[in-house]
Amino acid sequence: MIPVLRRVLIPAFSTLVMLIVLIGLGTWQVHRLHWKEAVLGQIATAEASPPIALLAEPAPFTKIFATGRFRFDRAAQFGAEVRDLRTGPTMGAYQIVPLIRVNAPAIMVNRGWAPQTRNTPLDEPSGSVTVTGYVRSGDRTSWFNAADDVTARQFYTLDPLAIAAAAGVGDVEPFVLVALGLSRPGTFPDPAQQLPRPPNNHLAYVITWYGLAVALVVIFAVWTRKTLRS
Repeated sequence: MIPVLRRVLIPAFSTLVMLIVLIGLGTWQVHRLHWKEAVLGQIATAEASPPIALLAEPAPFTKIFATGRFRFDRAAQFGAEVRDLRTGPTMGAYQIVPLIRVNAPAIMVNRGWAPQTRNTPLDEPSGSVTVTGYVRSGDRTSWFNAADDVTARQFYTLDPLAIAAAAGVGDVEPFVLVALGLSRPGTFPDPAQQLPRPPNNHLAYVITWYGLAVALVVIFAVWTRKTLRS
């Protein structure tokens, strides 16, 4: 009997280690699920609410409106995205323009996507304008982002402070205002139609990791039963 138990001991230890790892991964995904649901709830609440005047420290995804004057001579581009237009797949980027306000910091506004090559000029209103959109926190540079071309004002990391510095804008808010509006065919930039909703696949991951943990226990139990009988 003792030799048989020795044969079971090492597999039992290995199974226990793997079981702890699988349960840990499943529990982590449970926490991620609650966090993602809270974020999606915040986005849904913000989208259903009317825009408000800019607060001192607006929370991410808050719908706000701000009034000022665009400085298109200091515009920048962000990202690279292909969209299907009537002329076929077209490469483009998002236009980032500083909104200069009276007695207040400027705001870097993401006015929407525009193709790199186009037959008509961009829609660039002059004078005082009121922009409605949602607050997006700035990003940090990572190894996965392409290098920014500061001279050409082509950015792949949405860092409002860095973009403002490249555009020669000093006092600026530490977030980006993503403009919301209706899509007008043939007119660019094309603004966002709604607030973003990140994917929520965490429940599937929870089921996967916990399911693997249950399967591991069943397999080990069946194997142990056969081993002890032999």
